[in-house]
Amino acid sequence: MSTDHLSHDAVVDGAEIERRTIRKSDWAPHNAAFIDCRTPGSDRKQNYAFIGGGVSQNAGQVINLTEEHGFNTGAAGMPNGISNNLHLHFTAEVFVNLGGEFRLRWGIDGKQGEYVSTDGDIISIPTWIFRGFTNEGPDDGILWTVLGRDVTGGIIWGPSVLKEAESYGLHLTADNQLIDTVAGDELPNDVALIKPIQQRYIDALTPFTVEQMRERVIQPGDRVYSDNALLCASLPGGAAELSLAIGYGMTEDRRQVPRIHEPHSFNMAWVRAAADEGLLRHRHDKNQAVLVKSGRWAVTLNGDPSTTVELDPSDSFSVPAGAWRAFRCIDGGEAGAGELLVINSGDDRVYLEWAPEVVDAARDADWMLDPNGYLAPVGVMVTATEDD
Repeated sequence: MSTDHLSHDAVVDGAEIERRTIRKSDWAPHNAAFIDCRTPGSDRKQNYAFIGGGVSQNAGQVINLTEEHGFNTGAAGMPNGISNNLHLHFTAEVFVNLGGEFRLRWGIDGKQGEYVSTDGDIISIPTWIFRGFTNEGPDDGILWTVLGRDVTGGIIWGPSVLKEAESYGLHLTADNQLIDTVAGDELPNDVALIKPIQQRYIDALTPFTVEQMRERVIQPGDRVYSDNALLCASLPGGAAELSLAIGYGMTEDRRQVPRIHEPHSFNMAWVRAAADEGLLRHRHDKNQAVLVKSGRWAVTLNGDPSTTVELDPSDSFSVPAGAWRAFRCIDGGEAGAGELLVINSGDDRVYLEWAPEVVDAARDADWMLDPNGYLAPVGVMVTATEDD
């Protein structure tokens, strides 16, 4: 598979590694990110913006990494019993449950259906439907989020949410800025205020049954791992397993199929590996973010051990397009295998360029990539094509 588009190495130095590392200790919550921040039952929400501003409506929101990736990442945290009110997104919204129990509901009144999410779930909520959620588990439950595209377009709140917020002095402008008259903000003269969505447009929204929504949920038991999804899989230190969640992503297993095919502007997959195993040195031309779900992981850039960052659970890291990278599980934890969530920009397959030493070692083990970028035996390919 040609990788001529990667004409030079993107070298990542120590300062850049530090800038791109988002540790759990770096999370900066904002308690007034949305218009329902004074509504009883929704007034103790915490919003986090890691990569991009997401859909936050408050200019004071701290953003850990502002550069465009083709997607946004963040998180929602709230104590037990606190809810995020019904709202609608234009681009993809995917939840990754990092622990806790959350009741998700959808429909304009929240009564179209419900799903209770627990640890390890991935849930892709359809665009253009109203959704909300309540923490029914521990106070420290977290829904980590990935939002589609760089510009999300903000959100549309349910009419009742806007009406109640107005009674607390909160208004939302057409350019998605929160106006707090109680705090001394003045209503703008040059920008219109958001008005509730009209009923005829609400009536035209697509309904989703509980069964249809379940198809957009990937519970831990739904994951299907391939132990031969990557060129390095048969090599020492490269025995990572890959489970596709959204899109075809990086898989080099021609028979591996994701649970969710719908374009999101990003793809998402689980990587699982025992201690001292992972993905050997490779690169590709997409922006990438990795999140540690369990275990401890090391990300090595440039093929240089001195440019390695070690990540703990809930830590994430942004790998720039074109950079050589390798992932290694340092400690698999109680389960014996660590879990890493990998998100790449774009809806197409992600074609990996493997380091020369990986290509040579895989060839010695009778593996190479066919012209379609999938794993194939060298013994077959050398008799089938001269383009090896």
